[in-house]
Order: sequence, then structure tokens, then C-alpha cells
Amino acid sequence: MLSQTDYSPYDALVARVMRVEDRTLGSEKDRYQIRYRGQLYSEDTVSAYDQLAEALRPYHITPLFRWDEGRHAIMLVTAQVTPSTGNPRLNIILFIATLISILVTGINFNQPDLPTGILPAAWALIQSSLPFTISFFAILSAHEFGHYLVGRYHGTRVSLPYFIPLPFISLFGTFGAMINMKEQPKNRRILLDIGLAGPLAGLAVTVMALVIGLSLSTINTLPAEGSAMTGSILEGNSLLYLLLKYLRFGQLLPAPETYGSLPPLLYWLRYYFTGSPFPYGGLDVTIHPIAWAGWGGMLITSLNLIPAGQLDGGHVFYVLLGRKNAARLLPFILAGLVGLGFFWNGWWLWAGLLFFLGRFYAEPLDEITPLDTPRKILAVIAVLIFILVFIPVPLVLF
Repeated sequence: MLSQTDYSPYDALVARVMRVEDRTLGSEKDRYQIRYRGQLYSEDTVSAYDQLAEALRPYHITPLFRWDEGRHAIMLVTAQVTPSTGNPRLNIILFIATLISILVTGINFNQPDLPTGILPAAWALIQSSLPFTISFFAILSAHEFGHYLVGRYHGTRVSLPYFIPLPFISLFGTFGAMINMKEQPKNRRILLDIGLAGPLAGLAVTVMALVIGLSLSTINTLPAEGSAMTGSILEGNSLLYLLLKYLRFGQLLPAPETYGSLPPLLYWLRYYFTGSPFPYGGLDVTIHPIAWAGWGGMLITSLNLIPAGQLDGGHVFYVLLGRKNAARLLPFILAGLVGLGFFWNGWWLWAGLLFFLGRFYAEPLDEITPLDTPRKILAVIAVLIFILVFIPVPLVLF
């Protein structure tokens, strides 16, 4: 902590950008060394932050811009050591391992006629898996490198993507991927850019995979009873997936033999949110492996856009609504997931994870700078995308 004679240089530097009303020295339990409260002179808070941060750099001090009881606050903290982005060797190893894991998983989607001989048979299996493997890995890579490239563009240190192989257990051969943000983004605008770059890039490739995959898919009649589907998996529906199937096949799928006594709208509302009653004897699409990869990409996008914690959707709601309002939303999200868990129990796991981890949000250095109008529009679009891609009942198992 600073003594009474140490803070005069900082006073002068802060006074260049803020009309200071009070100053407080931090104690051992505080997260700052000095806190200044008042009013920034300029409405261009981005330039004000850059000016002060550059002036404090020789002192190894980092400023934090915050709101405090309706006033601007500048907190001075000890600058962190410039982080390394890490050794890429592990990233490369995981990249290759995940590619192989997805390739092995993709073999399950096709059972080609195998030629004689070990090597020709192995090559035939690999070829059968390539449509799914290339499509799904492209979606996963687009998502993670979207985060990475935009982070680098804004000068925020981020790691290369860490891909997570999960052969034989996962339906897609992977548990996804992640990047590690090595330092705090400068402001809320940059946090939004980095957070949304992944879902938007991944979704673009996802839609392409779904359009191509559904064009190669066929409609078939479902069995008339559940015993004939033992061991089968039926993918769930999002609004986007229903729309793309409708554009390709001219009907909402899976289509039941009859709606019974319900009007079609009520039937689809019930089926969309509960996955029941199952339309035995009706029509459904038998999806091509490329479409399955696209569906998996859609699921990844929806999970990442859940508006909680340090998920991409959590970043969106944090910068759009502020920390307090985003925190107030969390109990409703948890309650919704618990409710949906009665129709797909995987949501209970997600509710548990978010109960413990959903309270922590990525904090930018500057929380005063507001979102500009284009980014506000982008954040609202992200919320609409989440509504379109969210799958209330991702899987029905038989």
C-alpha cells in the first residue's frame, strides 16, 4: 500500500482526466491502492482511459474505470506482469487428438461395404467419416478462432484454442474447445466483440453445414412403436432447425400421423418444449452426417449463448444490462433449466454448473465506457440468435 507521501504523482495524472471530488487510500482488504471519485472531463471515455493508462505505465500501475454510487471512479491497482500466451505445443497436440477423436466418432454414422485387406478397409472407414469430421471440426474451429482472432485484433492477450478430445463417450467425439483470456479486455465494447465473435463465426459455418446436409438428407417413416427404436437417438429442434427443415422439405418435421384433438399450433408448442408425445408412425428426416455436424454446431452455439457467467451469452448480458441486472437474471435462468430438466435431464447438470459458476463475469478494465449503438444492436441480435438456436429438448433416447 502507498504511504501519505506516495500518491501525489498519481493525483496529478488522474486530475488530467477527472474532476476529483474525493480520494481514498486502499486497505489490505481492498482491491485497489487508491480510489478517486468524481466526474470525467470528456465524454470520450475510451480516449480518457487510454491517456491515463499510458501515463501510469512507467509506474507499473493500471487504472480501473468503475461506477460508484452514481459517480465515476478510478481505481489504481498494481499492474500485472504481461502474460504469456503459452507454449503452442499443447494446443497442437490437443488439436490433432481431437481431430482423430472426431474422425473415429464419425465412423459410426456410416457402415460402408469394406474391401478386403486391413489398409483398404481402414481407408474406406476414414473416407466414410470425412463429411462429418470436416464439417464439425470446421464449425468448432470457426467458433474458437473467431474468439482468438478478434481478441488479437483488439490487443487482448488470448491463448490459442484448447480442443478437448472425448472419443467413444461424446456423440461428437469432443467436449468442445476453449480459449483462455490471459488479461482483462479494455472495455465493454471489446468484451462484447470477443465474446460474440465465436458464436457468430461458428453459426455461419453451422448454417452452411445444415443447408448442405439437409439437401443430402431424406424423409422416412418412423416406426409405429418404441420397441423398434431401441438404442436410437432423435435430435431435438430449435426454431432455426425447424425452419431449415421446412424450407427443404415443405413441412415441419417430425410430422405426426395425426394431431389428435389438439390444434397443430398447440401440438408443436408442446412438442417443441417437451419432446412429447413422440410421433410414432409419422415422418421425420434421416439426416446426413453433414447435417448432424451442423446440428451439433447449433447445439454448441446455443449452450455458449446461455446468458450466465463467463459463457459467451453471459458476456452479452453483462455488457448489455450491467452486472447487477445480469445477476438478477440468473435465478430465472436456473429455474428455467431445472424445469426443462424434467424433459431432458442434462439441463440439471447445466443448472448445477451455472449455480456455482454463473455468478462470475469477465470484468473489463473500463466499465464506464458504454456500448455504442452498433454494438447495442449486435447484442440484441445475439439474444435473438439464442432464441432461434436454443434446443429445449436436445436429445430423445430410446
